[in-house]
Amino acid sequence: MRRIRHPLFAGVGALSLLATSACGLAGRVTGQEPPVADPVRLAVPEWPGGLANVAVAEYVLENELGIPVEKVYVPQNRAWDQLADGDVDAILEDWGALPELRDTYVERRMTAVDGGPLGITGHVGWYVAGDAEFAADHPDALNWRNLGEYTDELGGELLHGDPLFTTRDDDIIADLDLDLTSVAAGSEDALVAEIAAAGAAGRPVLTYLWQPHWLAAETELSEVELPGYYPRIELRKYLNAEFSEDGGPAADFLRAFSWGEADQNEVAELIAGEGLSPGAAAERWVTDHPDEVAAWTDGL
Repeated sequence: MRRIRHPLFAGVGALSLLATSACGLAGRVTGQEPPVADPVRLAVPEWPGGLANVAVAEYVLENELGIPVEKVYVPQNRAWDQLADGDVDAILEDWGALPELRDTYVERRMTAVDGGPLGITGHVGWYVAGDAEFAADHPDALNWRNLGEYTDELGGELLHGDPLFTTRDDDIIADLDLDLTSVAAGSEDALVAEIAAAGAAGRPVLTYLWQPHWLAAETELSEVELPGYYPRIELRKYLNAEFSEDGGPAADFLRAFSWGEADQNEVAELIAGEGLSPGAAAERWVTDHPDEVAAWTDGL
């Protein structure tokens, strides 16, 4: 087998003490340390919601199940390659943006397997932000058929974050014959900063964004109705096939791990909005939600 399954906890009282003493004595007699589980390697994406998934999964694995975690910071396209190669054990949030890689590794090579739904429906779209009154004063601007009349007031730009993000924006702009230029802020943090600056100046901006996103609880976001370019997506998890088979309680936990949009946004806002470390944000959420955690870990 690829990894050592997490041992069952012994009973309480004298039996527990006897088992612990016997293990320690055996280790001293043989000169060997007790076996330690291999770390679970989780792909860490760049967006706060993805960070929230990994933070909570890591906290539960290490503090509730005693299984170490190694975080692998990798772009989503490389995450698929590393998942298939066994350098990553799990992707916890996939948006279906790279269907060719999913087909290659899940359907054809079978080096990765579907780990089940994350519990969240994702949605990408265009949003008017910044000036909280603009959408209320110009509700027709929220329909793509009328959007062209307002491009000047929106600065002639469609903002988005990391230039490496997979979007269809340039094609949409061309298809709808809109006088807009797609402009990358450089990162998600830079995009949020641009939206905040526009809000402080009372200036409306048009931005690419996705839901769930913690920013929705902080500022007014009014979605533009587009003709079906960005469908709603059931976000899913994927596991390395060998890890799924031999990963024991760690793999079982990751298959069971699912939560809602409000939960993810709560942790993401603690990280990105309040500046908590991912570990501190995860600890706070886990402490406040024991029933949800128990549903993932009971029986492991």
